[in-house]
Amino acid sequence: MKRKNSFQTWLLFTALALTFSVQSTAGQIRYSIPEETAIGSFIGNIAVDLSLDPERLLWGRARVFTAGGTEYVGLDKEKGHLVVKEVIDREQLCGEVSVCSISFEVILENPMELYRVTVDILDINDNSPVFPRGEIQQEISELAIPGARFSLESAIDPDVGVNTLQKYVLHPTDHFNLNVQSRVDGSKSVEMVLKIPLDREKKTHHYLTLTALDGGNPQRTGTVKIHVVVLDANDNAPVFSHSVYKASVTENAVKGTIVAIVSATDADDSSHHIEYYFDHATASVTSLFSIDSVTGEVRVKGDVDYEKNKQLRIKVKAKDHGGLTDSSELIIDVIDVNDNKPKITIMSFSSAVPEDAALGTIVAMINVKDLDSDENGRISCSIDPDLPFKIESSLPNNYNLVTDSALDREQTQDYNITITAADGGTPSLSSTELLTLKISDVNDHAPQFQQQTYNAYILENNSPSVSIFSVKAADNDWGPNARVSYFIADGDLNGDSLTSYVSINSDSGVIYAVKSFDFEQLKSFKIQVKAQDGGSPPLSSNTTLNIFIQDQNDNAPQILYPVQTSSSVVAEMVPRSADVGYLVTKVVAVDVDSGQNAWLSYKLQKATDRALFEVGAQNGEIRTVRQVTDKDAVKHRLTVVVEDNGQPSRSATVIVNVAVADSFPEVISEFTNFNHDTTYSDNLTFYLILALAVVSVLFIFSLIAIISVKIYRWRQNRLFYKSAPNLPVIPYYPPVYADGTLQRVYNYEMCGTTDSRMSDIKFVRPYSQNTLVNMSRAGTVQREKKEQEEDVDHSLEVRHLA
Repeated sequence: MKRKNSFQTWLLFTALALTFSVQSTAGQIRYSIPEETAIGSFIGNIAVDLSLDPERLLWGRARVFTAGGTEYVGLDKEKGHLVVKEVIDREQLCGEVSVCSISFEVILENPMELYRVTVDILDINDNSPVFPRGEIQQEISELAIPGARFSLESAIDPDVGVNTLQKYVLHPTDHFNLNVQSRVDGSKSVEMVLKIPLDREKKTHHYLTLTALDGGNPQRTGTVKIHVVVLDANDNAPVFSHSVYKASVTENAVKGTIVAIVSATDADDSSHHIEYYFDHATASVTSLFSIDSVTGEVRVKGDVDYEKNKQLRIKVKAKDHGGLTDSSELIIDVIDVNDNKPKITIMSFSSAVPEDAALGTIVAMINVKDLDSDENGRISCSIDPDLPFKIESSLPNNYNLVTDSALDREQTQDYNITITAADGGTPSLSSTELLTLKISDVNDHAPQFQQQTYNAYILENNSPSVSIFSVKAADNDWGPNARVSYFIADGDLNGDSLTSYVSINSDSGVIYAVKSFDFEQLKSFKIQVKAQDGGSPPLSSNTTLNIFIQDQNDNAPQILYPVQTSSSVVAEMVPRSADVGYLVTKVVAVDVDSGQNAWLSYKLQKATDRALFEVGAQNGEIRTVRQVTDKDAVKHRLTVVVEDNGQPSRSATVIVNVAVADSFPEVISEFTNFNHDTTYSDNLTFYLILALAVVSVLFIFSLIAIISVKIYRWRQNRLFYKSAPNLPVIPYYPPVYADGTLQRVYNYEMCGTTDSRMSDIKFVRPYSQNTLVNMSRAGTVQREKKEQEEDVDHSLEVRHLA
């Protein structure tokens, strides 16, 4: 029975605590503490002993890992102290093993580190020697001679070293002495040696006290009463054939299996039969084996487990009917069989590893333990060789799972790693552990557009904020690293920022127009679109978007010739001798649109005589349809419509005045008051009244005209050069007009007066019908016009004077 003295224990603990040792090697450290140390007691400062920064214990999430069993030691991370977490009973933990220790690992993360810590448990004298029974009954024949030996049950003290059983004391000693011998295993056997012969007739019973003492301080003791019964004569004691029997048994042997047979002989008569039994056998022995009291057969009784008992020592006793005994020792070696699978314990595991983790990064710390021995307990740990990981051994029975090659989350997002631990037994036993490891993303991929260049088309006159195009970039990363934002790269167009023309939705990549575009001002432009991910630092790529403005039919044709003004009337002159197809004039028009929107067609909308003139549908040439006769009117008014080919089409109208006459004077009275008002009417009566009024006015002022002829000529010369808008010489075709608008080129010259109200005559004369007057002849043409004009003025003056 265990008895404790708290004060004595405290004294011993104090003494031992002052002398406990610390041993440190690379990655390993060793401490010593007495057993029964109170919970919370200080063991050692691991931060100091391992040269660790105390902060490292906090942010590294330091913890204690014990492979199976109770965690006796805890860690104070703030101070770096190892403290007692559970009270340790050395005898319960290690039994009779003299050297007792517990080992555990201290694990740090980020990065992973592993340190082995061993704590030796020092024995204190907290157990007294205890005898198996409270009383021993010993039968001794009265014929026993001095020197006869009688084995006694030994006391048991679970302490070790000096604290265990040291000696025995027998009282009284008038008939017996003690003989104490040390065994090989360090235990002690005790025997009573007869000193003085016994006489049954004098005293049948003797009572003695056997005291066992340990070597602790203070010393503990245990006692047992010995009752000696004196028997009648039994001359010979049994004798075992061997002083030590050796046997072996495999663990997990079937119950009833014979382990050994012990035998003893007795020289006395066979009537004195021998009885066999275990002497002071422990509970573990009696639960595993039994002995046949008659045959001496030792059989398996319970479940033999090598991992619990590798060797058993049993004291066997033989006693004859007369009470004489002999003892022998049976040593049973338990043979290990491979009956334990390796046990895998994951001490630390990072469930996610970044894809840019360096080679050799620790992913998991693994402890593998096999309770078998020798080859049966020799463990090999492995994983699938095709995985980018490998197993490395760190400390005994400890392994690290580390990266062995580069990781790429875009190729493999997670791994199922099966760790296999196999022993060296035959057949081999193994166990597995499945780890699911996710590869966390790092920003190692820039967004990628499907094309380097895109083309987008938008109709002009679009509404602001209309969607033009949508770009999309893909990023192989994940999460924030794959969140793509879109931007328009800095740039300008015609002095304005590109963002004043277009905008982009940063999330969807949809590009919108900021303003309405005009094809006639801007036909195309390009922008750079930037796609940027949300990583840190962010990665980006660019693409080019060409934006083409498509034309709409938003411009009507423009009449270049004949020029329409409200200040003068221009008439084309056709001689009465003109043949069929005579070119009267050409309507010249352009359309600033493009494509089919600029394809022009001409048609005659109104005419004084439709049977006389026609307009070329493609070239705008006004020609005579038939021969001109004397009956045809002098003046003709033609309305020509120019239409483009757009949908819907747009048009412009021009009025062409044509005079049919052989000589210039014939048309004077007809065209003197010819009006170009846009409110022209076909009412002939109105024009006749107007002509009569003009003639009357001319007659009244004829005399005044003669006097002012010189002034008139001077005015004519001065105003001629100011009337350039009314005198088209060579139509100018802007270079922006689409090719094909003017299919033929003609040059026309016209001479006439500059004052529409006072002119008496207008004379039209083609300058050239088949040659293109270039810029180098411009001065010559002007001089010829001036000379013709002076000739006309001179002719008018002569006519008036006449």
